[in-house]
Amino acid sequence: MEYINDADFEARRWREASLIYNSALKEIGTKLEILNDEFQHVHRYNPIEHIKSRIKTSESIAKKLKKYGCEPTIENMMKYVNDIAGIRIICSFTTDIYRLAEMLERQSDIFVISVKDYIKSPKPSGYKSYHMLVSIPIFLSERRVDTKVEIQIRTVAMDFWASLEHKINYKFETNVPEHIKEELYACARMVSELDAKMLSLNEEVHSLLA
Repeated sequence: MEYINDADFEARRWREASLIYNSALKEIGTKLEILNDEFQHVHRYNPIEHIKSRIKTSESIAKKLKKYGCEPTIENMMKYVNDIAGIRIICSFTTDIYRLAEMLERQSDIFVISVKDYIKSPKPSGYKSYHMLVSIPIFLSERRVDTKVEIQIRTVAMDFWASLEHKINYKFETNVPEHIKEELYACARMVSELDAKMLSLNEEVHSLLA
């Protein structure tokens, strides 16, 4: 990290910060596995298709802090960058998204800082996902660190669309041609229709087998 003055000291602090954020991802991941296992035990159904997690790179963090007009320090990183630790939960159906969000909110050691529901209110591009910014306590040997984690919950179809949009924006450096934006938006509408039809079909199957 070229912006660090005392390289040894800051490298040690960066390693500790990485440890804390990785631990937060493990904590959330374990909670999700338990919830998924319990759901399988009680309902014989897994709401979670798969889980992705990542820690933002130091370069991405520095770039974001620069955008915010902040010095790229460890203190500013932990204070102002909310998505250093990110976890993405992929579900089969939209109902699973809200069910999982409610289950996480009920966890006594998870504090929900904010929620952005891009499913009920999609972004202008057509992007749909359910975002939660939460804080979870990480207990080190001598202190407790309340650590922020961004959780994104979406269906398989929403994730496929979002992945394609991200790749397109990356290739064009956000200057995406208008006709491609229009095609992407049309695809987002098809994704919404597909999710609705798949949910309806699933509910019909369950009603017939009940």
